[in-house]
Amino acid sequence: MKRIAVIPGDGIGPEVVREAVRVLKHLGETTDLQLKFTDFDWGADKFLNEGVTLPEDALDMLSSDFDAILAGAFGDPRVPTNQHAEDILLGMRRGLDLYINLRPVRLLDERLTPLANRKTSDINFVVFRENTEGAYCAAGGFLKKGTADEVALQDEVNTRRGVERIILAAFEYARANGRKRVTMADKSNVQRFGGDLWQRVFKEIAATYPDIEANHQYVDAMAMFMVLNPEQYEVIVSNNLFGDILTDLGAAIQGGLGLAASGNIHPGKVSLFEPVHGSAPPLAGKGIANPIGAILTSAMMLEYLGFQKLSDEIEEAVRGAVSANETTRDLGGELSTEQAGSAIIARLKQ
Repeated sequence: MKRIAVIPGDGIGPEVVREAVRVLKHLGETTDLQLKFTDFDWGADKFLNEGVTLPEDALDMLSSDFDAILAGAFGDPRVPTNQHAEDILLGMRRGLDLYINLRPVRLLDERLTPLANRKTSDINFVVFRENTEGAYCAAGGFLKKGTADEVALQDEVNTRRGVERIILAAFEYARANGRKRVTMADKSNVQRFGGDLWQRVFKEIAATYPDIEANHQYVDAMAMFMVLNPEQYEVIVSNNLFGDILTDLGAAIQGGLGLAASGNIHPGKVSLFEPVHGSAPPLAGKGIANPIGAILTSAMMLEYLGFQKLSDEIEEAVRGAVSANETTRDLGGELSTEQAGSAIIARLKQ
């Protein structure tokens, strides 16, 4: 029995997570998969009503009582500071030391990509984004704030341990999954100190994986090549900021954020899985949100928990539904959120 904490979040989060859970429950009814779900109401409503974002004992409870976390999106215009989203998401990522942000970029159907004349095999890579430090560590401050002489400092933190473990994870993934190339993205020609650390560690680790080609690209060049020649990529590794940007570009060339899944992972420990898209408040409650990102995220979670075959079956069912245009309107279909989930379940039944 695997124990899953479910945090639907804000906006369209509850709607898309509901479909992902329905898919998982269907598999629980038709296979030997045994999952126990526990729902948590952390989000904007709880924050506004109770002043609570991430409860005090939440991290200890998640670590001890659960095998994985399935989350929706966070963000609500009633909380303009976005404090609750930052406390919940970044609180779990940092507090649980989920140092790998893993985002697959796979084209499910040729019609979905904005790139001309691309086959599904041309866009099939994964991005390892460092998830706990870098430019998102909230280090910095102001001098003479609010004056004409104001200075704002935003610091980037790169530790040897942090850089080493994310690069090592990328090479280990490549070897375990038959990938032959790992490409590192940085801006070491300008960011000379952090870039120097990334360069040295990348070369040291690459030397211990002679069976895998290691190459490097500056991040601006990679953004260009990801559009012009995406088939060159198999595994990408980068820091927190660049990884964030590159993976959104990756989502665009695979068909949009509504299809994009992600995992926030610490191997061997409770890890967090969430679709990449935002909470989209204007779409909430209308039944038109695309659940595929959340459903593919649930497949990633199953893979992490050791159910590779079932994970593959979910992705195959999603591919079939997309090919048959059994999708929500953003992908050209006519189905509601619930109907799109049902279409995928129907294919699993087959």
